Amino acid sequence: MAGIHALDRLIGDDYPELSTDEEVRAFEQVPYADRVAAESTYDAIKLGAARNPDGAAIQFLQNADPADMPLVVTYRDFVARVTQAANMFYALGVEKGDVISFMLPLLPDAFVTLFGAEAAGIANPVNPLLEPHQIAEILEAANTKILVALGPMPGTDIWQKVEQIRPQLKHLKAIVQVAGGDPANGIFAFNDLIKQQPSDPLISGRKILGSDIAAYFHTGGTTGTPKLVRHTHTNQVYQAWALNLLLKAKPGSNMLFGMPLFHVGGSLTQVLLTLSAGGSLVVLSPSGWRNPNAVKNIWGLVERFKPEALSSVPTVLAATLAVPPGNADISSLKYAAGGGSAIPVAVGSAIQEKLKLPVVEVYGMTETSSVHTLAYPSRPIRLGSVGLPMPYARVRIVQLDADGRLLRDCKADEIGVVIMAGPGVFGGYLNDAHNKGAFVDEVWVNSGDLGRLDADGYLWITGRAKDLVIRGGHNIDPAPIEEIMFRHPAVGFAAVVGQPDAYAGELPVGYVQLKPGASVEPGELETWVRERTPERAAVPVQVIPIDPMPVTGVGKVFKPQLRWDAAQRVFTKVLTPLIARGIDCKVKVGAHGSHGSIATVTLAGLPADQREIVAGEVHTLLAPFVMRHEVVQA
Repeated sequence: MAGIHALDRLIGDDYPELSTDEEVRAFEQVPYADRVAAESTYDAIKLGAARNPDGAAIQFLQNADPADMPLVVTYRDFVARVTQAANMFYALGVEKGDVISFMLPLLPDAFVTLFGAEAAGIANPVNPLLEPHQIAEILEAANTKILVALGPMPGTDIWQKVEQIRPQLKHLKAIVQVAGGDPANGIFAFNDLIKQQPSDPLISGRKILGSDIAAYFHTGGTTGTPKLVRHTHTNQVYQAWALNLLLKAKPGSNMLFGMPLFHVGGSLTQVLLTLSAGGSLVVLSPSGWRNPNAVKNIWGLVERFKPEALSSVPTVLAATLAVPPGNADISSLKYAAGGGSAIPVAVGSAIQEKLKLPVVEVYGMTETSSVHTLAYPSRPIRLGSVGLPMPYARVRIVQLDADGRLLRDCKADEIGVVIMAGPGVFGGYLNDAHNKGAFVDEVWVNSGDLGRLDADGYLWITGRAKDLVIRGGHNIDPAPIEEIMFRHPAVGFAAVVGQPDAYAGELPVGYVQLKPGASVEPGELETWVRERTPERAAVPVQVIPIDPMPVTGVGKVFKPQLRWDAAQRVFTKVLTPLIARGIDCKVKVGAHGSHGSIATVTLAGLPADQREIVAGEVHTLLAPFVMRHEVVQA
């Protein structure tokens, strides 16, 4: 195949450097639709396979051990099996608008399922770590027709969750079980079913259009009605095309892969990028980076598989810094890359100093099909910035009114709301109720993040609008305080959230997970932050050590859990007068579908004539707080 970029029909053997804005604008004079050679993700992986048909698409390691012999799936076999999977789903009655949901660890068949589902209908990768009721809500919101799930296996509860939620799934026609068990009663064995199908062509005869929906990805936290992001094939292919262009992915090069497929950073930024370039995914065990061996063995894995990138979420990058490289040969590494949440500047600096690698920070969201801006390798990197928009992508910083309408664009270095447009930006959520406020002027997705563009167009994320701590009307951005906490030598992870306060509304409180074996004196971290924070109101009223730090399935700090913990501590203290009188009074703070969060106070062992009186006292004590509360009698 001519050219070095499998997905671009116009680029020859040399990439444009795109080292200036003028070069990017000149490059964009050709419409994007005239450049891209793949209409669908199915086309994209076939173009990648044509670069390297006998090369390894996947090298699967059972336990992230560099000494193990990986299970290798060649490109020829991978494309054949994806086609068989698409034909299997078609044989089960899937049309292009039908949804195939899946709950799988990082087994080779998970990758086959993702792309086979997109070739037959609409893929819906689901986080199997969610609670059963959350999974059921996602599957019902998606109108799931086929569910692919891991069968009963030691060390995983995926199948137990499937059995628990199955009766609630009104649209479900079949369950396809990967590994384990004895299928029956509407449950089919993946391997038995797939081997009955031809490996070429798609028996549906389907011509997949770029405008067809490829996948639904769930997003928006873990409360309320699930938000399902609709990706077209064009959205997803653009992600692979643009990253191929800028990072110059090469056929045969290895990517250490451990991100979950229910996250766009895993399935698109890393998987589709690698497979459409003819590269090889070195899968670090079924649980990926969650397997402790993946970080523990990181430098041995780098020496063995010689990847050019050390790429993951910031929590993983931070953890690798604690592992000494020793004598391992890590000279293959050309850069470190991270996204999903901001890379603390202290982590970026340490990577540059200890590993001598440039840090390519990326920014985007599920709604932009993952990466939308990144630090261009051909331009100076500004640590702490998330770089520049990819070709054909656009970013604006704007001021919005209370109803989300555009007031004006911000000046250079003025903080405002980040809005984005381009070929990767989705067309809307599946549930139209979620589209209210999602777009500015119809095509610009509202990120909900605060940021600024500097004079050279570099984007700096300054905070999450909803992560702001609002202390007596004073907006406090947690990010700078977290950076200061992170610079303390004992701190491994740091987060700042608002705790309820009857007077100020919220006060900032810090949470840290200390590095293994580290300890701090009482008050040490508070003093550390106070001495380094010019804004007195922003100093956390308390810094609480916590282990482990709550994180999402993709390794981001899960701030709602910290907010609930902070509120629980405050309300327990407020109710001390009742507890001092010997009243059994416990507080639990958690998610609520319409209020966001709620404090539930449980009173136990009270005589009937005292219950209303004590409940009234609880209401009086908690009335000054904004958070809703309820009283229940045990």
